Amino acid sequence: MWTYILKRLLHGLFSIIGASLLIFVITRLTGDPVAMLLPPEATEEMVRQMRATLGLDRPIWEQYLIFASHALQGDLGMSYRWEMPALTLLLDRLPATIQLASAGLLFSISVAVPLGVLSAVYRGSWIDRVGKTLAMAGQAMPNFWVGLILILVFSVSLGWLPAYGSGSFRHLILPAIALGSYPVAAQTRIVRSSMLDVLDSDYIKMGRILGASESVLVWKYAFRNAAVPLITVLGVYFAAMLGGTFVVEVIFAWPGVGRTVVEAVFARDFPVVQAGVLFTSVVFVTVNLLVDLSYGVIDPRARVNV
Repeated sequence: MWTYILKRLLHGLFSIIGASLLIFVITRLTGDPVAMLLPPEATEEMVRQMRATLGLDRPIWEQYLIFASHALQGDLGMSYRWEMPALTLLLDRLPATIQLASAGLLFSISVAVPLGVLSAVYRGSWIDRVGKTLAMAGQAMPNFWVGLILILVFSVSLGWLPAYGSGSFRHLILPAIALGSYPVAAQTRIVRSSMLDVLDSDYIKMGRILGASESVLVWKYAFRNAAVPLITVLGVYFAAMLGGTFVVEVIFAWPGVGRTVVEAVFARDFPVVQAGVLFTSVVFVTVNLLVDLSYGVIDPRARVNV
């Protein structure tokens, strides 16, 4: 068990290092941030001084080593645009992103669970076909397209919900639906497949022979066991939503980490972009590790494989 945990930790560590190195190099290919910080009439001497102040006059490998050493101490640099520590800036915006990701995950589960269960119970019926169609449609439509359609229908045409901003529950509805629409397909397939396996088990057949209520068998006994695969991957879905809110936050002007990182990209604010990607990588790797370990806690049979 401890060997397995150590291997997973090493894999996660290498993933984080690789992500930080990749984003460090890519950000520096976007251009010189000094051109964005100084006015057009700045002299060459002012440019050189600014580059020296920001440490951009050093070789790129030396810049990365300095960044990595400071990151291990919790210092991810100062934002060029907001003029504050990049980590502090992201932590200030993190609650809004967590709120949006949680609402998106709740929406996806509330749709996927009944859809998957009904598709399995009425296998081969029109309900099953509708469920498959809706699941495939949700996976075929990207978040930004769903968001724009929701704004067009419910904000522009009907005027029911606000199109952008935050501050109330009504502001959260549209971005949560846009963010949670994509994982509905995968979650529906997981629930449907698990339910089909459980419904064919002997104890469900025995319950039917003894005259137990079908609704009790489906929701109390079958779904309880069928939900194990879904529960174990919910953390992965949540982590993916935390890292995938960039487009949705920009479309709905949601004041979260994703929108902040996108604004930092256009401003060539290297520290904020690097901090955002590194933070997302750490969250994703940590959640994946916890999900892997949860298999042995939720399902004891998985401990044998570990």
